[in-house]
Amino acid sequence: MGGDMTRTIPCQKRLFDIPDDIHYLNCAYISPLMRPALEAAGEGLRYEAQPWRITPARFFDPVERARVLFAGLIGASADDVAIVPAASYGIATAAENLPVSEGGKIVVLEEQYPSNVYAWRDLARRREATLETVPRPDDGDWTRAVLEVLDQDLAVAALPHNHWTDGGLLDLAAIGERVRALGGALVIDASQSAGALPIDVAVVQPDFLTTCGYKWMLCPYGVSFLYVAPRWQEGRGLEENPMNRQGAIDFPRMAVLRDEYAIGARRFDAGERAHFTLMPAAIAVLEQLNAWGPQSIQATLKQMTAAVASEADALGLTSLPPDRRAGHFLGLRFPEHRFQKGPPAGLSDALAEAGVHVSLRGTSLRVTPHLWNDWRDLEALIDVLKKTL
Repeated sequence: MGGDMTRTIPCQKRLFDIPDDIHYLNCAYISPLMRPALEAAGEGLRYEAQPWRITPARFFDPVERARVLFAGLIGASADDVAIVPAASYGIATAAENLPVSEGGKIVVLEEQYPSNVYAWRDLARRREATLETVPRPDDGDWTRAVLEVLDQDLAVAALPHNHWTDGGLLDLAAIGERVRALGGALVIDASQSAGALPIDVAVVQPDFLTTCGYKWMLCPYGVSFLYVAPRWQEGRGLEENPMNRQGAIDFPRMAVLRDEYAIGARRFDAGERAHFTLMPAAIAVLEQLNAWGPQSIQATLKQMTAAVASEADALGLTSLPPDRRAGHFLGLRFPEHRFQKGPPAGLSDALAEAGVHVSLRGTSLRVTPHLWNDWRDLEALIDVLKKTL
């Protein structure tokens, strides 16, 4: 896995097209594309403008490079990685392949992101299984709350690495160990963590792990990834296409039908995976993420969210303690005894006027910086809070 485990990273704003008067603290919404990614995408478009330059190898080589790079971020092998268009596609693939029988239990979290709920709700209906929702724990300890509901009826624990509203952290290694002991399966939606929060699939041992690309992976919209544990790599994909069969690069013989799939998780690839425009951009970003390393990204962002949390606490806002949330995530809550109606009127307008971009999610303010941010961005947010609270 790439990167130094202890270093922090200086501001990388030069790599992004962000004006000085914009304070974008909203990576959990959509990440801006890096300049190298834009350049790579432009070159990809030029290939599509001159399709006689697109050789059969361009359908395969960039895709394989992306597999290697994503695998490096999570401690996997390239053979374990499928290229998919969305996290929901990855979750649907998991639901298609995991055995869930009548009376089995599928576990999700309260207010979990819907991409990792809808497929399981549908599967529970069809298999006459139970969908159990773990309530939000008062003390913020999601790990304890999840472990308490895992029992002999468990079929699937479908979970995030951290909660998408406030960063509430789950110890996936401890949960994975319990899930395996019960004979269940662990499915992870890492859309709000992969790339910024270290995870090692050799330690956690998920059955499936998927992530969208357009948040913490910094990829263009439409490029996402799916890890499939070796024990499920003989399973069934959501679609059949010729590009994930053995010998597919032999275009003159494309009409010869082949029963043999390409090795590993490639059978789960979505059609049109080559993405001549998007894939080069994704590769440029993945190379940079591997150079920085999730450990160093996490250490850097943890300093930023800790600074905001401290300032916000002095203003009467609350957040999860550092050991209960991911370091790249901060959910600021407005206590009812002081803010009876949640965020004060005018906060959204004041943030917009100051060029501060965060997300209001229900009664909390989600602050999610990345390496394009510096202390001026954090100060701009705190200044707005001081003026409006």
